Amino acid sequence: MDEKIISLKKELENKLGEVSSLVDLESIRVSFLGKKGSITGLMKNMKDLSNEAKKEFGKQVNELKVSAAKVIEEKTAELKELEIQKEISSMPQFDITTPVDLGRGSYHPITLVQRQCEEIFRSMGFTVEDYPEVVTDYECFESLNIPKHHPARDMQDTYYLENGQLLKSQTSAAQNAILKKYGKNLIENDVPIKAIFPGRCFRNEATDACHENTFFQMEGVMVDKDISISNLIYFMKTMLSEVFKKDIKVRLRPGFFPFVEPGFELDISCLICGGEGCASCKHSGWLELCPCGMIHPEVLKEGGIDPEKYTGFAFGLGLTRLAMMKYGVKDIRDLNSGNLKSLSQFTDDK
Repeated sequence: MDEKIISLKKELENKLGEVSSLVDLESIRVSFLGKKGSITGLMKNMKDLSNEAKKEFGKQVNELKVSAAKVIEEKTAELKELEIQKEISSMPQFDITTPVDLGRGSYHPITLVQRQCEEIFRSMGFTVEDYPEVVTDYECFESLNIPKHHPARDMQDTYYLENGQLLKSQTSAAQNAILKKYGKNLIENDVPIKAIFPGRCFRNEATDACHENTFFQMEGVMVDKDISISNLIYFMKTMLSEVFKKDIKVRLRPGFFPFVEPGFELDISCLICGGEGCASCKHSGWLELCPCGMIHPEVLKEGGIDPEKYTGFAFGLGLTRLAMMKYGVKDIRDLNSGNLKSLSQFTDDK
């Protein structure tokens, strides 16, 4: 039996000395340590040994297993390092002394629009907040007065992860956290809650010229005493006139969103076709830009704010559609296409 152990040990050493890839190494590991491996198979011979011999032989086999696992692990680390070095050596060499070509590259149009909106809202006293793209069901739906099995969820089918979390379908997912973060200052010091929180959103839906499964929004909330729809309209018209550098024709029409009451759709006259109708606005002359409304009392309560004392508005500005209007992009899918020829035409001075 000792001869078999010695023979297997030597055989393993020889094969490890010849192996040059992780794939071949895995085959060697299985052939020696797998369920049907050579070392594992040694245990089948123990039935023919005496009790004393079984004890000694079992000890030797276990020592061989430990030794084999260790050398295979060391060989794995060695081959991984060799692969890394090989990849590094194959990378193209760059001359770091080469002058920078300042004419290359530009910000994405959505980035430009987002930064402009952030600057405008900061000037009106709003705080800019950030929030994760991966959220819980509570954040995205339940805290916003959308319980499980509510029909409104059908409008926002998104992408779910195995751990129960999901990719947020709306920037409204941050509302509850924002209300809780600034609610104490509102209640104790009469400081209004004024915050915007831009971010990327996801929807599991068909794409067309004005719909995309990945898009950008900017959520905004304001909560204080005696806040009304008039405040909402003022801030939105001010923002739009600053973005487009001219007065923009807008309209409010009723819209259903469980987290606002009353709820509205704020549309702007399509700037691509001048309101005459095109594929971007579904030939209506109007483009849905901003679902909005007065924050529902249940949402305020869930955020720790008394709806009997305070009111507030919320809006979900579509940054992607705003960029389409500002830069004349006719198809929303162009913005996520990665087409540098198309995207490189946008600069800060446009």
